Amino acid sequence: MLSNSRFIQQSLELHLFFARIMKEHSFFLEVGFTPKDSNYIDEADAFRMKFDKLLADAISLSNGVVSNDVLQSGEVVTPFTLEAEQASVYFTGVKIPTNITKIEQGLMGDSLIRSNHPVLEQRVSELNDRALELIRCLARFKTKLLSDVISCRIFTTNYPLLLDHILREAKFYFQLLQRLQNREEINLEREAYEQETFWNRIMAEHSKFIRGLLDPTEEELINTANNFGYEFDQLTIEAKEAMDNSMPIVKVTDDSFKATVEISKFKTQGTQGLVECKIKSIIIPLLGDHTLREANHYLRLLKMFKKAPESDY
Repeated sequence: MLSNSRFIQQSLELHLFFARIMKEHSFFLEVGFTPKDSNYIDEADAFRMKFDKLLADAISLSNGVVSNDVLQSGEVVTPFTLEAEQASVYFTGVKIPTNITKIEQGLMGDSLIRSNHPVLEQRVSELNDRALELIRCLARFKTKLLSDVISCRIFTTNYPLLLDHILREAKFYFQLLQRLQNREEINLEREAYEQETFWNRIMAEHSKFIRGLLDPTEEELINTANNFGYEFDQLTIEAKEAMDNSMPIVKVTDDSFKATVEISKFKTQGTQGLVECKIKSIIIPLLGDHTLREANHYLRLLKMFKKAPESDY
């Protein structure tokens, strides 16, 4: 049974990462439709604003509660997040509330002064219920959109694989949050198999999306992204083999850690290059920062897995 303090902390940490990811998914969907599909644009925009509100509410409960490790990991915000948002507002005209990011940059962690307060626990539980319903609705929207794109009923500038990718992330968020809401003890160290299989596949797909959105003249970056795609495809296979007990998970964790350190560096350089207009591509700056935060999130998990005794696996 999850303690009250861990329930509060883990719930808020999950929202600080994933609610931002979901609101950005909605933004990427919104700006990928053609004018003909204004109904899809409006629906995606409505989801974006609802996740804006969810994230803002999570932030308001998080000060002094969430861990410093999460706040300092680069998964909540990076040094580029605000500038990437501002550039994306300029390019699209979508009014992203950058004040949320400014408030988030000032969050303090780990004092846990309020973490056992019954009122805070109740508010977090209510936030989780609201989030579960919102994630469920967004997943339905993504599912319908993917079906419509595959059957050529609608055109979008987002790859079908990207639609499937962001649908899987929504389902993963829902699954983790549902377990927290049920007060299940979630020991991520013991879930290395599932997490590494999931995130290695995500990292592989990021690499392929980046490769496909770079200008054809950016040959060096294309080759680097392609190599990362191949490397993380192999790591995904290895993580699945570890689940079948045919390979030690410790080796997969070490290999995944080294690869994720490198792809995080690549995404850092890429995001900076996008913000500073030094890379030719059709990548909106916020997408670069988005993929960087996901790499940083995975890197924090891998550090936890590496510290865990082998018997915990």
